Amino acid sequence: MEDLVQLENNMLQNHISFLKSLFGESEETKRRIFRSIKAKADAKRTIMEKMADSMTSNFGSNTFLLLNVFLFIGWILINTNQIKIIPTFDPFPFNLLTNIVSLEAIILAIFVLISQNRTAKVDDLREETHLQINLITERELTKLMKMMAILLEKQGLDLSQDPELQKMLKPISEEEIEKRLEKEILQ
Repeated sequence: MEDLVQLENNMLQNHISFLKSLFGESEETKRRIFRSIKAKADAKRTIMEKMADSMTSNFGSNTFLLLNVFLFIGWILINTNQIKIIPTFDPFPFNLLTNIVSLEAIILAIFVLISQNRTAKVDDLREETHLQINLITERELTKLMKMMAILLEKQGLDLSQDPELQKMLKPISEEEIEKRLEKEILQ
């Protein structure tokens, strides 16, 4: 009885060992921690990019909106002589206010563009990573399907009459897909 239990344990260990070797799970793989693409990109940001991200997040808030609204209302009330205790310093048509608001808009737009450009780079890298993983997965699935087809043929099944399967067993040409997409986009 103990021999049977020992045999089952050995078979189980062999099975686990086989699966680990098949799927590449090793101690080295466990030690490697997959960091997100965004976290890696955030760690590499320049001082200007950090400042732009900070400004964008702060200026894109309700607090900043309310601050601007109150400043504009106060400015207009003061300079239309509605508040008598403060002298008028920018009479209508509020040229100084117009200049300040224009400069603020320019600076904010630049910060937003810097932040968006960095985000776009991260998105492009993520998209490229997904594409590469998908291509690897496609190759692996095609190989698995070929292996399965070989096993089924050895069992006596005739798979030659399945045109869809025959098409699926052929590797996908990335160049062909790329050319087709380019043709569609350029039309």
